[in-house]
Amino acid sequence: MTGPVDTVVSVGSVGARPDGRRRIASRRMLHPGAWWIWATALAAAALRTTNPLLLGLILAVVAHVVMARRTDAPWSRSFGGFLRIGVFVILVRVVFQMLFGVRIDGTTLFSIPSVTLPSWAAGVSLGGPVTLEALIGAACQGLRLAVVIACFGAASSLCSPYRMLRALPSALYEAGVAITVALTFAPQAAIVSRQVREARRLRGRTDRGPAAWLGSAMPVLEGALERSVALAASMDARGYGRRGVTSRRLRRAISATLLLGLCAIAVGAYGLLDDTVPAMLRLPPLMLGAAALTAALVLSGRRLERTRYRADPWSTPEWIVASSGVVALITMIVAGRNGAALEFSVYPLAAPSFLALPTVGILLALLPAQFAPRPALAAPAEFEVAA
Repeated sequence: MTGPVDTVVSVGSVGARPDGRRRIASRRMLHPGAWWIWATALAAAALRTTNPLLLGLILAVVAHVVMARRTDAPWSRSFGGFLRIGVFVILVRVVFQMLFGVRIDGTTLFSIPSVTLPSWAAGVSLGGPVTLEALIGAACQGLRLAVVIACFGAASSLCSPYRMLRALPSALYEAGVAITVALTFAPQAAIVSRQVREARRLRGRTDRGPAAWLGSAMPVLEGALERSVALAASMDARGYGRRGVTSRRLRRAISATLLLGLCAIAVGAYGLLDDTVPAMLRLPPLMLGAAALTAALVLSGRRLERTRYRADPWSTPEWIVASSGVVALITMIVAGRNGAALEFSVYPLAAPSFLALPTVGILLALLPAQFAPRPALAAPAEFEVAA
């Protein structure tokens, strides 16, 4: 009969013990909120430009930080999957441009059979000549979306989904099952994908190529969803999202404040992304919405009874990581307001411009690779719980 299992729940690097068993040394991990602020700011910066130089630089910065600061846990390997999704998005955008894009004069590469559409479909074409300018423009637009996907994939790879659930505001625990499934699906898919590939290799089957991907798609999706739902059910059984007693007036005030904040943030976000919107509809609604949402979250949090075991600290490394991403976004906004050519010109086709200010801001987003705590090794997902 085997002896008791020596389980260590602290996360850190592996070392040898005198009795030959494994030891996991404690090491602090960065607050997950800092990684998400950093990634979200870089994604917002990418949305403001189609300049391939800036987009490529953002992608390189994100990839370098991921390589430097990810752990060896299974969910940290999901970044490659997000990159593959980005490549697929670029290809789809280019194909759609070839089939349905607006036909503008330029350097014609080839032509595909065209179909005459009725008058009510004016402005939409099906087939016809394909120009170099149209393909490059479509590729740049697809690259922008691919970089945004990579930014959020980096956040998913750099911080544990379980630690992110622990860091969520108390108000969001009301939607605990949905949040748990949403935040853990991609990391769980990476874990299941690795297990499926290992199982295929053990059976003598190939784990590469389109045939292997098609054969693994359903088991990966099914397994990831089952794991996420099982985690949500276990957390719900432990009292995840239990409510306290509140008055009807307070609940109405919370709902009204939350609705006001969401509407104001929607208006402000649209204003930041569209330079034609008046200045009064940019930052002021965004600040008002952020204040309203903060107030709603604080009031909602009072309705919930919650305990937390060893809350993640927020100190100097977290401020550096979050600020580096925000600085990159601010430099992009300032450059756009100063007349910088953030949009890549394809009509007429010209070389992309080198912009010093956004480049410096994006390079500052490399600071997490140096100042974020070094990743903990041997941190299997089974050792982490959302408390």
